[in-house]
Amino acid sequence: MRILVVEDENKIASLIKRGLKEEGYAVDIASDGLEGEFLATTNEYDAMILDVMLPKTDGITLCKNLRAKKITTPIIMVTAKDAVSDKVKGLDSGADDYLTKPFAFEELLARIRSLLRKRDSLAATKLKVDGLELDLLTHKVARDGKNIELTSKEHALLEYLMRNSGSVITRTMIAEHVWDMNFDTDTNVIDVYINYLRKKIDEGFKKGLICTIRGRGYMIKE
Repeated sequence: MRILVVEDENKIASLIKRGLKEEGYAVDIASDGLEGEFLATTNEYDAMILDVMLPKTDGITLCKNLRAKKITTPIIMVTAKDAVSDKVKGLDSGADDYLTKPFAFEELLARIRSLLRKRDSLAATKLKVDGLELDLLTHKVARDGKNIELTSKEHALLEYLMRNSGSVITRTMIAEHVWDMNFDTDTNVIDVYINYLRKKIDEGFKKGLICTIRGRGYMIKE
């Protein structure tokens, strides 16, 4: 899962990014509304966290602009303003949730999970490829009934592959979605994690599901 955080207070932005990365999310940071709008319209995110009081373009205007551009990514507004009228204004701008500063990081995580569950409930709650199954709600992974334990980054990589089953996924696409925009594409980290997944997903089974498409990237298919 990839999340955009638009927050001009560096300390808060760094704390949110560190916490989300520890939970296995890929995180991009924007420090003002214009940068946030640029990233939100040029990249694919699973959720966004927008501060209301932003330089250049405030969070309310940013949210309205994104909704006007038909970007439906779940948005959590974060602000020190706690008046009911401020919350109504944030929700009416197109935000899905509203969180008042100061907040416990555990609450932010819970709200993100809630929004992602709502999104996934509108679609299938399980991804399936052949005998491999990934539950989007419980995060459990199994193949032919055998449970498979994955790290948070392995899980994120497998989910991305399975969401795009049958399609070639390039290393650049993986880097942008599973890691973040600052990922060093010259390293072999992606290949290493693909090998980790192969050992857990394919070893011991007659058929390998994760394929290397030489010169292009990877694919998971029936």
